[in-house]
Amino acid sequence: MAEEWTNKIVDPEVVLSKIKPGMSIFVGTGVAEPRTLIKHLMESELSNLKDLEIIQLLSIGDAIPPDERYADKYRLKTFFSMTKGYNAITAGQIDWIPCVLSQIPHLFSTDAVKVDAAFVQITPPDRRGLCSLGVSVDVAKPAIERANLVVGEINEQVPYTFGDTFVHIKDFHYLIKATEPLFYISRWPFDETFNRVAEYTASVIENGSCLSFFLGPLYEALVKHLYGKKDLGIHSLVFTDPLMDLMNSPAISNKNKNLFTGKSVSAYAQGTPELMNWLDGNQLVEFQRIDVVVNPKNISQNDRVVVIMPAYKVDISGAIAPYAGRGNIVTGPSDFYEFLTGAALSDGGCNIFALPSRNLRGEPNILPSVESYPNQFSSELINVVVTEYGIARLNGRSLRERTMALIDISHPDDRDQLVQAAKKLKLIYQNQKYISEYARNYPEDISLTHTFENNIVIHFRPIKPSDEDGMRRLFYRFSDKGIFYRFFSNVQEMPHKHMQEYICVDYRQTMSIVGTIALGGMEKIIAEGRYVSLGYTSYADVSFIVDEKCQDTGIATFILNMLVKIANKHNIEGFNAHILTTNKAMIRVMEKVAPRHSLMIDEGLQTYSFSFRLDQC
Repeated sequence: MAEEWTNKIVDPEVVLSKIKPGMSIFVGTGVAEPRTLIKHLMESELSNLKDLEIIQLLSIGDAIPPDERYADKYRLKTFFSMTKGYNAITAGQIDWIPCVLSQIPHLFSTDAVKVDAAFVQITPPDRRGLCSLGVSVDVAKPAIERANLVVGEINEQVPYTFGDTFVHIKDFHYLIKATEPLFYISRWPFDETFNRVAEYTASVIENGSCLSFFLGPLYEALVKHLYGKKDLGIHSLVFTDPLMDLMNSPAISNKNKNLFTGKSVSAYAQGTPELMNWLDGNQLVEFQRIDVVVNPKNISQNDRVVVIMPAYKVDISGAIAPYAGRGNIVTGPSDFYEFLTGAALSDGGCNIFALPSRNLRGEPNILPSVESYPNQFSSELINVVVTEYGIARLNGRSLRERTMALIDISHPDDRDQLVQAAKKLKLIYQNQKYISEYARNYPEDISLTHTFENNIVIHFRPIKPSDEDGMRRLFYRFSDKGIFYRFFSNVQEMPHKHMQEYICVDYRQTMSIVGTIALGGMEKIIAEGRYVSLGYTSYADVSFIVDEKCQDTGIATFILNMLVKIANKHNIEGFNAHILTTNKAMIRVMEKVAPRHSLMIDEGLQTYSFSFRLDQC
């Protein structure tokens, strides 16, 4: 066998002499780029190397420059691009073929995109004569199947990977020995802003989710916030260094996946030498063809698929302008539409678009409109948007609700202008109340999640102006008895005028904490507790409301303890709670949290007063 394949090894010039003018040559991508062959192609003065088409899945390296010096020799075609490739596309120096990714193999098989020759990088053959394509399976095998001239560039640095990666040595017409190193991508640095964005992003991801990663600082920051998760899975177009880190933690098991159970799946990998060494011989990662990995039907077979994508800009209606450049490989919505579709079809799936509220120049990333930016993702496709100021869950929300939710996670100094723009565009109420000082007071550090009886997982945070409709729905879910217990009267309605006054708090003299549950990318408010400082005394009045279906589970007690700790930091010395004598559940809460208290009873109304210092709460 060794003698059979070594006879195929030739000098690169021999391969190039077989090329005819006008031929279409497929070359591998990124780490799989056959750099030795390409280098000789660039440098060769053979007269037959004219008017060639070089086809590459995406252009990220510098081996095939879109340079006018080579205009007579070749023109590059790509299906999506980043960095230099994206700029060259917009300058007209590279041909971009718009299509959904899963259709690329079909374009090859039907000769819609003709492939005459295929140059791919491979491992040395094993004892069975099988070579691994390494970390770029994507569309390499369909290209090899259609090519009349197949050349393998043997590089001992190529990782030996598993999945649909193997090609027999007999399928190659020629082999050459690589003299150029692999192409690597360094890890992206990230700052504290991205760290905060990542922290909020991780809080949306539930245990057992199946994740799709891409490239950039968001994912570098995200990994450490996922280490505490359980039974995550990976089904991702690209495998990266952060995914290596995540797989080295206990968070990944892939056991809940219904497709490729127990394995992380990808179409290609980009990253550092450390990643390539880690992938070498690693049977926990499978590389499959791009039409397998990005097919929405395949993606949706896994439950709770979460597609995490960086955004460049977002407007207050929820439309997204994708980022194009280093850090992402998006050139348009079609590039990742299939992943968004797969997540939408997945049971419990969602997509998360994440970005800092401002760019490095201090310019807003949340705008009144992104109409002037190319290739937007329309707002109806978007489930969740995250910035360093919080999470906007958009599923099931009206345009008005989405607008308020996105304003709430914009930079505090941008919110006034966004509110005015939203009113001008008639996206929100003309009398919408929004106090900038209150927005700047918002306590970002008050955020925690707790699991109660019957495995009810509730997230607690301060109330926001965008919670108006969620609080209205909570109010209307209560019985007449529940409303009377909370408001001491038979309140029948809670219109916008009254509700926005209720939710607009200063977070200093008044603090409101809401308890929410996540429902497939949506957020439902099921509890609220607040204190209001009386001004003339060092005590504050405290009150609660808990969804009647969630009562007697400890939620009110939990919120009361939170409020005690917060109030104590604001120099409030104690609480007064006014409770009807028939409200036994709330009386039990008070007696549990403040067993030492003073009590006044007046015509069926009990007033509990307790000092934080006395009870050491």
